[in-house]
Amino acid sequence: MNNAARLLDEGDLQLIHALQIGPRLLWTALGEILGQHPTSLAARWRRLERSGSAWITAHPLGHPDQMALSFHDVRCQPGHRRHVAEAIGRIPEVFSVEECHRDRDFMLTVISPDPTQLTEIVYPQLEDIPHLSGYESTFCTRLHRTAANWELDALSPLQRRALRSAAGPPPAPEAHPGPPPPHFGPILRVLGRDGRASAAQVAEATGLHPATARRRLQRVLASGALSFRCDVSHRATGYPVMCQWFARLPAADHDAAAAELAGLGALRLCASTTGRSNFMFMTWHRSPTDIMALERRASEMLPRLEIRETVIISNIPKRAGWRLDTDGRRQEEFVEVGHHWD
Repeated sequence: MNNAARLLDEGDLQLIHALQIGPRLLWTALGEILGQHPTSLAARWRRLERSGSAWITAHPLGHPDQMALSFHDVRCQPGHRRHVAEAIGRIPEVFSVEECHRDRDFMLTVISPDPTQLTEIVYPQLEDIPHLSGYESTFCTRLHRTAANWELDALSPLQRRALRSAAGPPPAPEAHPGPPPPHFGPILRVLGRDGRASAAQVAEATGLHPATARRRLQRVLASGALSFRCDVSHRATGYPVMCQWFARLPAADHDAAAAELAGLGALRLCASTTGRSNFMFMTWHRSPTDIMALERRASEMLPRLEIRETVIISNIPKRAGWRLDTDGRRQEEFVEVGHHWD
């Protein structure tokens, strides 16, 4: 095993798990719960960030009532995967790029303010990419689970409860939340790079008066339009296998199915969609044998779930705006999102 694929130690995993629960908790609060000095935790986190093994980002939640969340299967001509992946990754609205080897070459997640932006801005950029031979789109109609909901299993139940209490409840979801708040874009662009950025750092990055930056940051945080997540290298945390399923399921069963699947493993995405399949989910695994085990358990728990296709993800060139290496470690290049939000 080379350095890039070396597994993280227990202390790293515990800190990452804590930050998955409370991405913006102060080091003092984290230190008290984890029984470590805040300065030591901050230094450990800086090392994890520098190595690209873990990082905290914020991104638009993708609630269908607030913005357009869509998924796209992309095909390219043989021998041109790398160049097509690089070109797709430069499109700001393309949130994530996943490489696979079946009926499509890439699976894209795209977030835009509305479907018009997708048609007028994203599609023309895709069509201008040399050697990209075609794409198909589906739209998210309900987002059940995201990577922000997934956690490592590195902390005790007592520590988890203490962290959730310290972090406080997330903003209450609204049935129809409406558009993101004013000044969403500038705050998003700062928090996309560093989900722990303070009001002072937002002020420095945007040129706002500190009091104005603090007020706008709090308004965006309270809106619930952003999802914060402590992201990780899949290989460094011991999950080298990534798999996505496309299925059909009666619409009335989707919410319950998502809850059941969340208990079966490292569920990273679960969404209701348009298209030939109307339900999709993606998980991380420690071994390829886990894939069949999950399918068997899912079929037992969800007898009306009809799995149409199983796709192995071989590489993730881009996730939540960040370029990744083949081990899923964050690289230096970040493609800013939020240009089409105020």
